[in-house]
Amino acid sequence: MGAPRGHDILSNVTIFTFATAHRIVFGAGRAAELPALIGEFGTRPFVCTGADPTRFSGLLTGVADLAWWSVGGEPALDDIRAGVAAARDHGADVLVGLGGGAVLDAAKLIAALAPNGGDLLDYLEVIGAGRPLAESPLPFVAVPTTAGTGSEVTSNGVVTSPEHGVKVSLRSPSMLARVALVDPELTLGCPPSVTASAGLDALTQCLEPYVSPFANPLTDGFCEQGLRRAGRSLRRAYAHGDDLDARTDMAVCALLGGLALANAKLGAVHGLAGVIGGLTGAPHGVCCAALLVPTSSVTIDALRADDAEHPALARYAAAGELLSGTAGIDALLHWLGETVRLLDVPPVGDLGVRPADHRRIAEQAAKASSTKGNPVALTVEQLMRALHAADQ
Repeated sequence: MGAPRGHDILSNVTIFTFATAHRIVFGAGRAAELPALIGEFGTRPFVCTGADPTRFSGLLTGVADLAWWSVGGEPALDDIRAGVAAARDHGADVLVGLGGGAVLDAAKLIAALAPNGGDLLDYLEVIGAGRPLAESPLPFVAVPTTAGTGSEVTSNGVVTSPEHGVKVSLRSPSMLARVALVDPELTLGCPPSVTASAGLDALTQCLEPYVSPFANPLTDGFCEQGLRRAGRSLRRAYAHGDDLDARTDMAVCALLGGLALANAKLGAVHGLAGVIGGLTGAPHGVCCAALLVPTSSVTIDALRADDAEHPALARYAAAGELLSGTAGIDALLHWLGETVRLLDVPPVGDLGVRPADHRRIAEQAAKASSTKGNPVALTVEQLMRALHAADQ
């Protein structure tokens, strides 16, 4: 059974809008082009990076008037406020995100807010006023060093509000990167645990848009290619971190997942993961990895109960073939379950989720923007069932 085309099985209408970064530069060794790319947009770069700024500092040797700013984990409101103040003090005219998905989100937010007045809460969704950006963001160059979120090609930045216990976004088409520079060699140093959580996040971001009612012919191709590459290389990248071919496949998977989710939405895995991350502070990729199999299983059961011929079921079956070489939903769930086990993904209880939290998490996830891309609406009880299974 070949992978079907989404616009044939999910909809008879092929009307869609597609947006992404202005330019994508991909390939092993291409990080050497970073100084020249920065120079296209400004002369006072502000570089957001992870907890160890020295790890990739050699990429910018010789770049003048450079300021570094570190974010140690997934950014909170005060982290972004501090970063905006530092960028303004530096007189930054170009922002660079050099790190994992959290770093890229932080850089994207700082680039958007530095030219705009007021406070971060004036612009955020859900907990803020949701005002549109009055001024265009500073030019943003995205350089991922993990293969996970695809943030290099999305138009939103995610931030945690510890006070509210949630993760929220600022989003605008103007926040898309001027350049997404993806060099798989930068991911060679990722430890196995990061490779696992980031890789399963990337896989999820190809699977959820593939079964989404908002899928379109462009995102279909991205998802199919991303799933195929994850199927042949995720386990290899985890077991053999120096395998550049496997790392390249996963960098492509993450990039394609970012392109797909930005244009076809996500689903209940991300709806639950976002709430858990805001509540417990657990890393986003680990949350997605822990929730992938149980949430997919609950969604499939709900689809079967609603309509045994639902077109998304054929999509799940096709995904089984793309990942494992064997078509079918059973093949999909078996391959995913075995991979989660091989990659030593912890249960959600180890991430700080208590059984007493399940209903609160499910209620918030049912209303989350990510959940709206699920192929069937899940009830609070069904989401709680997924949470319970993810804690086994």
